[in-house]
Amino acid sequence: MSADAEHWERWVAKLLGVLAADAPDQLAWAGEHGVKSAALAEDVDFVLHLSQGMQERGTLAPEALRDLRAISRLLAEADVLGRAGPWAGSLTAEPAWNEVRTLARQVLVAREGDWRRPLPHRVPPQDIYD
Repeated sequence: MSADAEHWERWVAKLLGVLAADAPDQLAWAGEHGVKSAALAEDVDFVLHLSQGMQERGTLAPEALRDLRAISRLLAEADVLGRAGPWAGSLTAEPAWNEVRTLARQVLVAREGDWRRPLPHRVPPQDIYD
């Protein structure tokens, strides 16, 4: 596997770790980092794009790609991209995040045997999404 592929594999795993975390942990993390709902939805769309290539190369199971597509579809149906507010507010108001959490956990369990991951210490500056 190339260095680029390894980088993106880790990046996907980190995002899935954030999506899979328990709701109280997500709320604390989102508040600490000021993550916006729309930015997170954009990251999910980017991960879906990366994952299609990963599946074609055989580094991602078809079931994982199916679950990632379902996550993207849930966020589109909830119009998360259209929300300018903080993710912490969306987490408590939008039931789709519960389903997203379950799907992200499924992907991580299938890939790594466990969904529990430490949440990343740093997120990209939000101004790159604005």
